[in-house]
Amino acid sequence: MSILTPDAPAQARSYSAYSRPFWQRVVMSREFVVIALLIAAIVYSRSSVEYFDGPQTMYYLFRDSASILLLALPMTAIIITGEIDLSVASTVALTSVCFGMLHVDGGLSVGLAAILAIGLGAVCGAVNGFLVAYVGLPSIAVTIGTMALFRGIGAGLLGTESRTGFPDSWTDLAKQRIVEDQPYPMILIPFVVLAIGFALLLHFSPFGRGVFEIGLNDEAATFTGVDVARTKAILFVLAGTVAGVVGIYTTLVTGVARAENSMGLELQVIAAVLLGGVSIFGGRGALHGVIAGVLLIGVIQRAMLLSGETVNIINIVIGVLLVLSVMSTSLLAPVRRLVAASKGARSSGRTSDSAGKRSLS
Repeated sequence: MSILTPDAPAQARSYSAYSRPFWQRVVMSREFVVIALLIAAIVYSRSSVEYFDGPQTMYYLFRDSASILLLALPMTAIIITGEIDLSVASTVALTSVCFGMLHVDGGLSVGLAAILAIGLGAVCGAVNGFLVAYVGLPSIAVTIGTMALFRGIGAGLLGTESRTGFPDSWTDLAKQRIVEDQPYPMILIPFVVLAIGFALLLHFSPFGRGVFEIGLNDEAATFTGVDVARTKAILFVLAGTVAGVVGIYTTLVTGVARAENSMGLELQVIAAVLLGGVSIFGGRGALHGVIAGVLLIGVIQRAMLLSGETVNIINIVIGVLLVLSVMSTSLLAPVRRLVAASKGARSSGRTSDSAGKRSLS
């Protein structure tokens, strides 16, 4: 029989009793580090690199980063599930080729040709999703194969040729600024819309919670009611659809549709996603960190180009940042354990003091 005494009052429990304080969760995160690096890079570049903060430089920074920003949205969700899609750049190239052929050779309007090309991108994503989610093949093997397949189809359709002659009204729209004399290209509007949609889907919906559960443990996610196969298939279809949009955008900005478009873009997208704090092992990541990671790479590239650095030096710097970002979880773990241990020691000391006071009383 237990006896309740006034010496052991019930203590109210709160979320902070079961987790680290809010400031620790914010500061001791990879996303915070990336955002801090982005701010530092902007401040340093504005003070040290001539013409960096000019409207023309910032315009090209946003315009050149737009394709990576768009593709990074679905790629973030895919990598959080523990999968990967290496075929996005090839899908961009294939949709660019088909868009050019449908408009220039087929005589279709730009709008109709764009819709059909985006639909083709969704089909490419569905092929990846079916093979990964329902057949059960490894995503890295599937998308390496489709990376070669999709670009090969584009090269087979056009060969070394290209398609040009798109209406000036459409190419000018793709390069237009939101406000004249301001450094913000029009492509940022659809990006912001898609970013809000993906943020709501990933971070504020049951579907998004299922994405994180799959990344942590797909078998456990199945037992909690998550349709793992359907979730993965949807994410690959979304990746293909966004790649189709990027294919249209790339074609209109450059004015050329060819099979070599966006060569190597998939590596830049994956590097930006990992740099933004998404775990390559799945189960962890946030879109705001990924967006900061894309912009950080863009700022570094633009600043170093204006400073006269070669592409090889720029790639070395970006590669070092990527390696450090992947290592950051292991680097932060000892700090977190030290903070937790010191907090536990203080808590034990307070408990011992309280017990001593009660015994004396």
